[in-house]
Amino acid sequence: MGRLGIGRRGMLGALLGALVLGGAQGAMAAALPSAEALRFGSIDGGTLDLADWRGRPVLIVNTASGCGFTPQYDGLQALWDRYRDRGLVVLAVPSDDFGQELADDAAVRDFCAVNFDLDLPMTTITRVRGPEAHPLYRWLAEAHGFAPRWNFAKALIGPDGAFVQSWGSFVEPESEAITRRIEALLN
Repeated sequence: MGRLGIGRRGMLGALLGALVLGGAQGAMAAALPSAEALRFGSIDGGTLDLADWRGRPVLIVNTASGCGFTPQYDGLQALWDRYRDRGLVVLAVPSDDFGQELADDAAVRDFCAVNFDLDLPMTTITRVRGPEAHPLYRWLAEAHGFAPRWNFAKALIGPDGAFVQSWGSFVEPESEAITRRIEALLN
């Protein structure tokens, strides 16, 4: 999809960017998404706040433990290991929207620790589609046409808070298509 230009989509991207960067003023401030759009519950307790990652690209991936794409956790961890010191955040968002997630957050956390040795940031089990979706996923759908069609769909948010690009489940985390976009944001 790539960066979106002027118009409704570009304006919403700029608004989220302003919120992430902490700089909206005047009439634009009233139109900003709520701070809740940037916060997720952390699977380890507490919260994960995208505002804490301002100035860093974030790859957001809806995940599931019982899916044929679940082995992509290895690739997500590899991206995190490879690029975290350069600023990339890889955020796993477990979701049962497609009926393939474990029963609760503790089961997901344990499954990922035992089977994939994950230490990347991970949210609690979160809705990613429809009217009950997390506010960030609703923003991605409404402003950028990105709504996961299945588990392990990926969305890249730039350091400025703007939507960069999305990829479907079949695109491996370490693919050239993804790493090329990440590296461009890190340079």
